[in-house]
Formats: sequence, C-alpha cells, structure tokens
Amino acid sequence: MATLTVTPDQDAIVGEVQIGAPPERVFQALTDPRQLLKWWGQAGLYRCTDWQTDIRLGGKWKSVGKSDAGVEFTVEGEYLELDPPRALAYTWRSSWAQFRESRVRWELLPHASGTLARIRHSGLGSDPEALKSYSGGWPRVVAWMKAFVETGETVETRQPVSAA
Repeated sequence: MATLTVTPDQDAIVGEVQIGAPPERVFQALTDPRQLLKWWGQAGLYRCTDWQTDIRLGGKWKSVGKSDAGVEFTVEGEYLELDPPRALAYTWRSSWAQFRESRVRWELLPHASGTLARIRHSGLGSDPEALKSYSGGWPRVVAWMKAFVETGETVETRQPVSAA
C-alpha cells in the first residue's frame, strides 16, 4: 500500500509513489474508463460498475459502483487541468460526502525506474469525516493503480479483502 499523509493544516492528503512504467502509461490508467474499471476496486470492499470520461478541460467524469454490502455510490467531477502525460487535476464530489466538492491533482514525473507519481486531494478541511475516509482510501487506490500498471493486476485477479 502507498503511504500518504494529511497536511498540517488538515486540508489535504498528499503522497507519492514510484511506478515501474512511463508517465504515458500511468496517465492512460488514470483517464481511460476501460482501464479504470479494471483496477479501481477490490472484492470484499467495492467495485466500480460504470465509468465515463470526457477528457478535455471542463469535461465531466463520473464513476458509479457498489460496495460489497450492496450500497450504491457515485463519484463525479470536472477536469480542471490536462497536461498529458505530466499532470491531471479534477474536482471530486462523492455521494458518501454529500457531494461536497474537493480537488484531486496527479503529477507524473519521469524517473529512472519509470514514473514518480504525486497525488494531492485538497479542499477537505471543512469535512473531518471525509478527510479520515480519504486518508484511508487513497493509499489503497494508489496501490491498486500501481499494481495494474506494473503487473496487470485487476479487480478480478487481486486478492479479496477478508472479513475481519
């Protein structure tokens, strides 16, 4: 699992991970709806069932899914920054946080072993529950993306989360 931290002002979750693939490949995994459906989720937690993207500044994106307990969710937003394959930023509104808006930004830097991916999810200072939820979720999501890009691991091939 990737390590991410909460900023001192409690407004953002930040982190970075090295990925053994070029920035172009990582950017594809973050923007192609067919690929997003393959890696974003895990048996025993939740699964995305639909992902739509309109990759352009101002374009909309939307993910729909279902938790392992059968609870449906939606996450959606708008693209704010597109600089393939170096940067991607978008608004983030989730059904479980009453669609309050925050922002996610990925920075993809070429590195000797592939890509240094930096993520920042900001605008969470007014919602301590969302901050707590996302600080536990983003490390898992980043690890899923890394495993998909490096080894082809998918929701179907990933080990399920066992009930505690």
